[in-house]
Amino acid sequence: MDEQAESYPGSALKLASALEERTKVLTLNSRIPALLAHPDWESPAPLVLWMHGRTSRKEIDSGRYLRLIRAGIAVCAIDLPGHGDRFEAYLQTPDRTIDLLIAALEEVDGVVDALRRAWGGVIDTQRLGIGGISAGGMVALRRLCEPHGFSCAAVEATTGWLEKLYFPGEGASRPWPVAHAPYRVREIDPRAHLDGFAPIPLLALHSEADELIPFEGQRQFIEDLSSHYRARGADPAQIELMSWPETGAPQEHLGFGRFSNDAKNAQVGFFARHLLGNGE
Repeated sequence: MDEQAESYPGSALKLASALEERTKVLTLNSRIPALLAHPDWESPAPLVLWMHGRTSRKEIDSGRYLRLIRAGIAVCAIDLPGHGDRFEAYLQTPDRTIDLLIAALEEVDGVVDALRRAWGGVIDTQRLGIGGISAGGMVALRRLCEPHGFSCAAVEATTGWLEKLYFPGEGASRPWPVAHAPYRVREIDPRAHLDGFAPIPLLALHSEADELIPFEGQRQFIEDLSSHYRARGADPAQIELMSWPETGAPQEHLGFGRFSNDAKNAQVGFFARHLLGNGE
């Protein structure tokens, strides 16, 4: 069976014991390493599909997953192509980021289908959230530009305007160090496909001093997305943008430094409101 549970492989990033005892390590569709954590493994729970950033792996920031299951929400974290337990050096480099994003996007639906087939008894697939950090957030936003079954989404330290990121134009404070083919960037750029973005609740977290993914591009994307919601007759207040002038995190990109607890609480609260109905 593809969606089999395996013993924990002894990663350099050890899960907290409170999380490990409620986590299964899976291989989905014969090739995608995943962690699946569940509040009790008995009753159906809503689920968040979470994707990490480039050069990271699914075990990173396991405190996020522990908070989710303590709130009553299951979480599936996957290794992106070429990462974690399916490491491929060529997909770790900045010049292959577009390849990574396209490959990851093609896997999202298969992951959801695999979870539905194997774990439908304990996962409520009518209540699904999606999210990610950095590259994982880009994949999540692009997936939402096509028909989908997700109820809400949360992203952090990412952007939905990849053309602005890779081709910032004259006067930009920092040109992107790697050249990507414009047509391939547009293929994966959420902003270029906003017409297909069905309005759902969205939370975006960002440091305004982010050195890798400038805040301005994401801020402008959120403005464009808000206009799109209005044009579709939807309330743009469904979109929440939470940012900090600076956080003290490495490169203002890896976590939220002294605001890390605030960011995690905001994200768990968001998913609890929209997947559990808490606080509505």
